[in-house]
Amino acid sequence: MDLLDKPFTILGLLLILMGIILVALPLISQYIPNLERLPWILIWVYKSDGFIFVTSPILIMVTIVSLLVQLLGRQG
Repeated sequence: MDLLDKPFTILGLLLILMGIILVALPLISQYIPNLERLPWILIWVYKSDGFIFVTSPILIMVTIVSLLVQLLGRQG
């Protein structure tokens, strides 16, 4: 079977890769301070008293949509 025949596998791998990148973003943001200049929809950085929180609103939206699709798909 070809990997392109499995769209959920590709989506899962893409989400895993995005998750790994997001886990690494706080470490990366310590060395690259210009991360805050990216558009807020791509990356959101919160810094306070040595605490750094970095997330992606796009990833949060994709997660919510996928959860809703899963929940609605089970009901039907």
